[in-house]
Amino acid sequence: MKAIIGLGNPGPKYHGTRHNVGFAVLDELAKRAAVNFESAPVEALVARWRRSRGAGEEEEDVVVLLGKPMTFMNASGEAVGGLLRYFKIEPADLLVVVDEVQLPLAKLRARARGSAGGHNGLKSVIAHVGEEFSRLRLGVGRGPEAAGGRAQRDLADHVLSRFDADERAEVDRMVVRAADAAEMFVAGGIAPVMNQFNGGDPATTE
Repeated sequence: MKAIIGLGNPGPKYHGTRHNVGFAVLDELAKRAAVNFESAPVEALVARWRRSRGAGEEEEDVVVLLGKPMTFMNASGEAVGGLLRYFKIEPADLLVVVDEVQLPLAKLRARARGSAGGHNGLKSVIAHVGEEFSRLRLGVGRGPEAAGGRAQRDLADHVLSRFDADERAEVDRMVVRAADAAEMFVAGGIAPVMNQFNGGDPATTE
């Protein structure tokens, strides 16, 4: 069993914000799989997706747990850790999808492991499950105020803001590509995701 978990904040107040692009990718995956999210034994929404992997005699089904923590971003690890324990999923089979202010808008970056890089949601996940899980970062940009050297509070406001109208089409394409990357992770692990999505088209990947 594999798990793809998108980080974000619950509730309509945060819907469509930069911090919630992880939720947007999970919604795209659920739409593709024609599955619905429901309450989990921990504070999260989950959906189960059974998909084929391989071909011919080697074909097999893999069950994918799609998860959206409802603990708010800074406590994401409580839900992620609880889901992995309840469903008996190893961190090596986990992909966490998050926003990243250090990447330009719509760039993608996949990693097999590592530090939180200043992301509070990832810090929480690492505190609960360790660093040995894959992560897919989606660029949301730093915003002109933060880039100009304003206070950290401006950056916090930036990630809780919604995308501008002229950014929307590019963000939609990023969400689709991130869902493609998540599907590739299910099929073959993080290595092919890094090979394909960490380079190539400069308009959409990094």
